[in-house]
Amino acid sequence: MFIGHYAVGFGSKKAEPKISLGTYFMAVNFLDLIWPLFLLTGIEHVKIELGNTPMTPLSFYDYPISHSLLMAIVWSLLFGGIYYLIKKNRKASIILGLGVFSHWILDFISHRADLPIAPGVNTYLGLGLWYSIPATIIIETIFLAAGIFLYLKATKAKDKTGSIAFWSFIFLLLVIYISNAFSPPPPSVKALEYTALGQWLFVAWGYWIGRHRITIS
Repeated sequence: MFIGHYAVGFGSKKAEPKISLGTYFMAVNFLDLIWPLFLLTGIEHVKIELGNTPMTPLSFYDYPISHSLLMAIVWSLLFGGIYYLIKKNRKASIILGLGVFSHWILDFISHRADLPIAPGVNTYLGLGLWYSIPATIIIETIFLAAGIFLYLKATKAKDKTGSIAFWSFIFLLLVIYISNAFSPPPPSVKALEYTALGQWLFVAWGYWIGRHRITIS
């Protein structure tokens, strides 16, 4: 999924308003944020394979450190644990840990059976929602609408920037989402690796949104 992950980030704000939206975005996308780093260092690998699934031409054939079930649990515990050491907020730490793990759950729903159980274990999981473009778009759009609804119930803009930053982000997400679904594949794996690093900009955008919105009591 793509916008589905951000939907979880938006919706989680209702559960614990003290956490910044940028931190939520970092948590729910953490597996994808570290993935290009492993690609660039040669630890993990991906191929561009037309027809892999109708939704994406990418073959995720080697990413056990970032996306296996076991490591998703490890990354969730590490993320939540580090947040607890910094903020001393147990509830927030648990929510963020679950946010990290939610990424694997949504990938399990959308990917074909390419998610390894653990590094070195040749058992793969995935329900294959991506085999249907219409079903994927409908489900992710519903997720995003629910996430936006919950976020708007939990926050309000404290200035004009709070509205502009939020709605422009939603617009960009949808443009990228539709573009990815129907545009040509990346020109090369190297281009994909550097493009994927751009997801960190969305985390920064989340912090920008958060600085211009306040929690509704």
